[in-house]
Amino acid sequence: MSDPRIEKLADLLVNYSVEVKPGDQVILTGTTDAWPLVRETYRHIIRAGGNATLNWSETDLVEILLKEGNEEQLQYVSPAAKITMETFDCLINIGGSKNTRQLTGIDLERMSTLRKARGDLMRLQMERSAAGDFRWVGTLFPTNAHAQDADMSLEDFEHFVYGACFADRADPVSEWRKLSAMQQRLVDWLQGKKHVRVAGPHADLELSIEGRTFINSDGKRNMPSGEIFTGPVENSANGWVDFTYPAIVGGLEVEGIHLEFEEGKVVKASAKKNQPYLLKTLDTDEGARYLGEFAIGTNNGIQRFTRSILFDEKIGGTIHMAVGAGYPETGSVNRSSVHWDMICGMQDGGKIWVDDELFYDSGKFVMFNA
Repeated sequence: MSDPRIEKLADLLVNYSVEVKPGDQVILTGTTDAWPLVRETYRHIIRAGGNATLNWSETDLVEILLKEGNEEQLQYVSPAAKITMETFDCLINIGGSKNTRQLTGIDLERMSTLRKARGDLMRLQMERSAAGDFRWVGTLFPTNAHAQDADMSLEDFEHFVYGACFADRADPVSEWRKLSAMQQRLVDWLQGKKHVRVAGPHADLELSIEGRTFINSDGKRNMPSGEIFTGPVENSANGWVDFTYPAIVGGLEVEGIHLEFEEGKVVKASAKKNQPYLLKTLDTDEGARYLGEFAIGTNNGIQRFTRSILFDEKIGGTIHMAVGAGYPETGSVNRSSVHWDMICGMQDGGKIWVDDELFYDSGKFVMFNA
């Protein structure tokens, strides 16, 4: 008997997150390990009248390319990938791996080459999305590998994933609309504000949000979601942050990250584990040393670290920042082939002032009792 929560999650992805309409061209990206959710999502695309194109994203194949491909092959970008990103209406990306550490032994230089080559595709997606021409969402299917990363049994991780997506509720859409309404109050209050200061045990940082827009992330792009975010003025960040959670890319954990900013740029960076990867990534291109995102996690239903950024950046009581590319709809003009989220806990005395008013204290929005 199939799990009814899979069907509900598929319905959410198609009919709530990207709102597939008759005639829409939809790129459905998935893995063999996520097949049960890929299949149900395909079914719902068809029922909604969309035209689905399947795209398999297997880490095994990426590993072969990174280990055996020559320089020209690493820099190759498929014309088909470019065409779909230029012309399709929607993207639904379903992750799910049998080995989350598969790429940890890859040479850093080769990984950087591949990331740079695909930077234009990421930028095109961001620009079309900001213009309202492209709707996209990403999610994760629970597998044993991800459950092990989260220190859970598979059954417990399934409960966690479907619960975080509200796919275990009678009416998941109404739950997302409730969260959206709460976040909209925050976004409305922040409109027109200019200055942010973050201070506490793990940060002393100032940045400008003048002329920038906060976005209400309510399950339309990430499933699950639960954050508000903006793109800081590029040359405005000054101070330091100690990120309290590991930052993970391709299974590689970079722990104990410390960044110092002057006039927006990371001028000093260190990590207690995998520091060479941190430094190599920051040197990918000019934009990689500037902030593209400043965000506050609001999903109080996510309260544990899972080693999956999809969930971890939404943890209620945390903030996160991304070095690299910013989302154009926020007003960000920072360009990079990097967008790397890093998370900092705020529950133990972290505060945020906005235009000299205390906005957030120890994980709570003080003005809204939220």
